[in-house]
Amino acid sequence: MDELFRTNDLVLISAVEALLASAGIGCFIADTHMSALEGSLGFLPRRVMVQGGRHAQARALLEGAGFSCTFADVR
Repeated sequence: MDELFRTNDLVLISAVEALLASAGIGCFIADTHMSALEGSLGFLPRRVMVQGGRHAQARALLEGAGFSCTFADVR
Protein backbone atom coordinates (compact mmCIF):
# COMPACT_ATOMS: atom_id res chain seq x y z
CA MET A 1 0.00 0.00 0.00
CA ASP A 2 1.12 3.55 -0.71
CA GLU A 3 0.59 6.58 1.50
CA LEU A 4 -1.84 9.07 -0.02
CA PHE A 5 -1.66 11.75 2.70
CA ARG A 6 -1.42 12.34 6.46
CA THR A 7 -3.81 14.30 8.61
CA ASN A 8 -5.19 14.75 12.11
CA ASP A 9 -8.62 15.69 10.72
CA LEU A 10 -10.91 12.74 11.50
CA VAL A 11 -13.79 14.24 9.52
CA LEU A 12 -11.60 14.53 6.41
CA ILE A 13 -10.47 10.92 6.84
CA SER A 14 -14.07 9.73 7.08
CA ALA A 15 -15.11 11.67 3.98
CA VAL A 16 -12.11 10.42 2.00
CA GLU A 17 -12.80 6.82 3.06
CA ALA A 18 -16.38 7.13 1.81
CA LEU A 19 -15.33 8.72 -1.49
CA LEU A 20 -12.65 6.11 -2.15
CA ALA A 21 -15.03 3.27 -1.27
CA SER A 22 -17.64 4.61 -3.67
CA ALA A 23 -15.02 4.53 -6.43
CA GLY A 24 -13.96 0.99 -5.56
CA ILE A 25 -10.53 2.02 -4.28
CA GLY A 26 -9.48 0.16 -1.17
CA CYS A 27 -7.87 2.15 1.60
CA PHE A 28 -6.39 1.60 5.04
CA ILE A 29 -5.98 4.17 7.79
CA ALA A 30 -2.64 3.61 9.50
CA ASP A 31 -1.71 4.83 12.97
CA THR A 32 -5.28 4.95 14.25
CA HIS A 33 -4.32 3.36 17.55
CA MET A 34 -1.33 5.58 18.21
CA SER A 35 -3.51 7.73 20.49
CA ALA A 36 -3.04 5.09 23.18
CA LEU A 37 0.68 5.80 23.06
CA GLU A 38 0.43 9.57 22.73
CA GLY A 39 -2.11 10.02 25.52
CA SER A 40 -5.09 10.86 23.27
CA LEU A 41 -3.72 14.30 22.42
CA GLY A 42 -4.18 13.85 18.67
CA PHE A 43 -0.84 15.28 17.57
CA LEU A 44 0.28 12.21 15.63
CA PRO A 45 -1.26 12.28 12.14
CA ARG A 46 -2.98 9.28 10.69
CA ARG A 47 -1.85 8.01 7.30
CA VAL A 48 -4.37 7.28 4.56
CA MET A 49 -3.02 4.39 2.52
CA VAL A 50 -4.35 3.16 -0.84
CA GLN A 51 -3.77 0.09 -2.94
CA GLY A 52 -0.39 0.23 -4.66
CA GLY A 53 -1.42 0.82 -8.26
CA ARG A 54 -4.37 3.10 -7.45
CA HIS A 55 -2.48 6.06 -5.92
CA ALA A 56 -2.73 8.31 -8.99
CA GLN A 57 -6.42 7.49 -9.46
CA ALA A 58 -7.17 8.17 -5.78
CA ARG A 59 -5.28 11.45 -5.87
CA ALA A 60 -7.13 12.60 -9.00
CA LEU A 61 -10.45 11.62 -7.42
CA LEU A 62 -9.76 13.67 -4.28
CA GLU A 63 -8.52 16.68 -6.25
CA GLY A 64 -11.59 16.50 -8.49
CA ALA A 65 -13.85 16.41 -5.44
CA GLY A 66 -12.20 19.55 -4.07
CA PHE A 67 -10.42 18.04 -1.08
CA SER A 68 -7.41 20.05 0.02
CA CYS A 69 -4.85 17.51 1.15
CA THR A 70 -1.08 17.64 1.15
CA PHE A 71 -0.39 14.50 -0.84
CA ALA A 72 2.57 12.23 -0.14
CA ASP A 73 5.13 11.76 -2.87
CA VAL A 74 5.10 8.17 -4.08
CA ARG A 75 8.35 6.77 -5.35
